[in-house]
Amino acid sequence: MKTNQSLQVINQVLGFWQTNNNHISALFDKHADETYLERVAPGRNTGMYILGHLIAVSDDIFYTLGLGNTMFPELAKYLGESEANIDHEYSIADLKNKWEAVNKKLMMDFSSQTTDWWLGRHMRVSEADFAADPSRNKLSVLLSRASHESYHGGQLIFLAGRHSA
Repeated sequence: MKTNQSLQVINQVLGFWQTNNNHISALFDKHADETYLERVAPGRNTGMYILGHLIAVSDDIFYTLGLGNTMFPELAKYLGESEANIDHEYSIADLKNKWEAVNKKLMMDFSSQTTDWWLGRHMRVSEADFAADPSRNKLSVLLSRASHESYHGGQLIFLAGRHSA
C-alpha cells in the first residue's frame, strides 16, 4: 500500500477510536452517575464495571503498543476478573477522570507515530509470528480495541436509554 493510502487508513482507524471515546464520554456526562450503578441486563455487568473495564483495556494499549507502562495498574483487575470479584473502590467520577486521562495521553502518543510504526509488530506477538503474519500489527490492535469499545458503548446506550424513557 502506498504511504499516503496507509496514512489515510491509519487516520480513519484513529478517528474511529476517538469517536468511540467521545461517545462513551458523552454518555457518562449526559446521565446521572447512579444510572451506571445498574446492570445492563439481569446477570450482566453494571455500567460502572464496564467503564472500569474500558479504562483497563485502553490503559493496556500503552504496553501492547510499546508506549510504556500503564497509567492505572490497579485497574488491571477489570481485565480478567468478573464483576462479582471486583470491589469497586472508585466512584464513577474517579473512573470518568481516569478514562479521560488515559485516552488523552494515548491520543497524544498516537499523534506522533509514523506509518511504519503503526504497521510494525506489537508487543504481544513474537517476531516470528509477526514475520509470518504482518497484519498482526499495532494498527490492528487499535482497530480491535475500537471495535471492543463500540460493543460496550452499545451496552451503555441500552442502559442509559432505560433512564431516558
